[in-house]
Amino acid sequence: MDCIAERTLPLENLYLDLLVKFPVLTKAVTSALLTLIGDVICQLLVMDNLYCDYSVIIFVHRCLHSCRYLFISKLVTMPGASGAFLRLILDQLFFAPIFVGVFLSASMTLEGRSSLVVPKLQQEWFSSVLANWQLWIPFQFLNFRFVPQQFQVLASNFVALVWNVILSFKAHKEVVQK
Repeated sequence: MDCIAERTLPLENLYLDLLVKFPVLTKAVTSALLTLIGDVICQLLVMDNLYCDYSVIIFVHRCLHSCRYLFISKLVTMPGASGAFLRLILDQLFFAPIFVGVFLSASMTLEGRSSLVVPKLQQEWFSSVLANWQLWIPFQFLNFRFVPQQFQVLASNFVALVWNVILSFKAHKEVVQK
């Protein structure tokens, strides 16, 4: 038994084994579970009710999230701060604004309020993207710069708990008719 295995917990060993055997599935399932927890926290603590129709969005998003990290790491192979900065730019200027719009649109559609998708986007998209940048840009730079690629999704999952509460709150915020 090596030194690392002696210092890890059984759950950590299980996660590391699954990460080696099934990297994309392990990251996707871990992401989906943590995203679901963030959504439930928001719905129970902030909004005082629970919607169960977000699990499909959450699972699909987190699967894509795992693939996104792999895609970005293969596209931008430059090491160091320059590589981290390029990965950050690609992630935050391309992927983040698209995801925010898709999430808000899908949320409204799953609630049966597809007629309010455009007003919801007009009301919440820009402020949601700004909130995304305030939280994710500092974290993602550190994540891309210092966290090994195989653990970047896991690291982001914990920050995503906070982000999912924010995004879920915005998704459930009443649309103000003008």
